[in-house]
Amino acid sequence: MLNQIKGLHHVTSMASDARRNNEFFTKQLGLRRVKKTVNFDAPDVYHLYYADEFGTPGSVMTYFPFPDIGKGRHGVGEVGTTVFSVPEGTLAYWEKRFADEGVGNVARNESFGEKRLTFTGPDGDSFALVEDKADRRAPWVKGGVPGDEAIRGFHSVALRLKDGGATEELLKFMGYEEVDKSGNTRRLAIQNGNGADVVDIESLPGAGFANLGAGSVHHVAFAVEDRARQLEVRKALVDTGYGVTPVIDRDYFWAIYFRTPGGVLFEVSTNEPGFDRDEDTAHLGEALKLPTQHQHLRPYLEQHLQKLED
Repeated sequence: MLNQIKGLHHVTSMASDARRNNEFFTKQLGLRRVKKTVNFDAPDVYHLYYADEFGTPGSVMTYFPFPDIGKGRHGVGEVGTTVFSVPEGTLAYWEKRFADEGVGNVARNESFGEKRLTFTGPDGDSFALVEDKADRRAPWVKGGVPGDEAIRGFHSVALRLKDGGATEELLKFMGYEEVDKSGNTRRLAIQNGNGADVVDIESLPGAGFANLGAGSVHHVAFAVEDRARQLEVRKALVDTGYGVTPVIDRDYFWAIYFRTPGGVLFEVSTNEPGFDRDEDTAHLGEALKLPTQHQHLRPYLEQHLQKLED
């Protein structure tokens, strides 16, 4: 069993409109945009990162907003719900805020004994807030949400799978342990993690497969401290039979990718070098940052990328 993984690093999803996506995360949810860059493989498309003050692993929601992309179809083989952590007793605040802001499909429920508020994003993305009194992570406090109510980072992701058995075994190999179960959902958690410690696996054998599009999660990334630990994880996965990519430099972290038995794309990302490698912490996410290979496109991109509010 691996011991290098310390919880979630980031979740990356698809959107149809960059300005609307930016407004939702920075205004409605009160997160900080910590990086404004572009997709490595499609540089005419933004890659936007939202997080806490520093872009701490375990708090980072990222998006590829492809203009006019078709809407995703939810089903099995995907991350079904991305769940954020908020302080105990704050769901009433968020209910009112969401009502005032016109956030869709807001509903209260409980899961594994935790009070939750589910809601959808601009493209039908499935989200929830969970009250977690044990979460001591510091929030971003300049996004319009008071510090006592603000999002702390991720709580969990919920995977929807035809059969969760093989993916559950994979997560246990990655260092997760089963800590609870409820109906057709099993909860796994990493011990002594970074706060974003939980993965739920919902088995839905009769459901149809998901189709990637706007509102879909593209991949979920797990955090390791540095490149040495990442190489250890990669070797262990390859030795177990997984087809893992070479290490890829993503400017703010190094990444490896592999497809899980249930169809979800997993990434393992380093905590280094971080989002302040090319911007001062006080000004994260303000300037358009481009990968080295796309610097020559700056004049074109600055003219053609959709303008975003700060």
